[in-house]
Amino acid sequence: MTHNPEQPITYEGGCHCGAVRFRVTVDKHEAVDCNCSICSKKGFLHLIVPEHQFTLLQGEEMLQLYTFNTEIAKHLFCKRCGIHSFYRPRSHPDCFDINLRCLDGDILSRFRVIPFDGQHWEDNVQKIR
Repeated sequence: MTHNPEQPITYEGGCHCGAVRFRVTVDKHEAVDCNCSICSKKGFLHLIVPEHQFTLLQGEEMLQLYTFNTEIAKHLFCKRCGIHSFYRPRSHPDCFDINLRCLDGDILSRFRVIPFDGQHWEDNVQKIR
């Protein structure tokens, strides 16, 4: 299936065990690969979307909250399998940040992945769109 990267498309995804499921509409097929301590350990590829483009389909009761440092970012993970499918990022607290790797299907090739130096977050945060 060919896809025009400028055309909005809706994807579904979730955690490993299937308890948490969500739907997201993507306008811009661009993701960020951050090298900060938590993102590199989780293997998180950031797809930041406005709140109205994200729908939690099931599993709210299965989500566990983790915060650290400034406690602005609201890191969420499944209590059963531990997968971090999405969260509220510090850089865009009014948005959802989806782990591109948690979307269903083989879709990574549809996205442009941009490296981000999160080890020096304060110096670089303005580069995240």
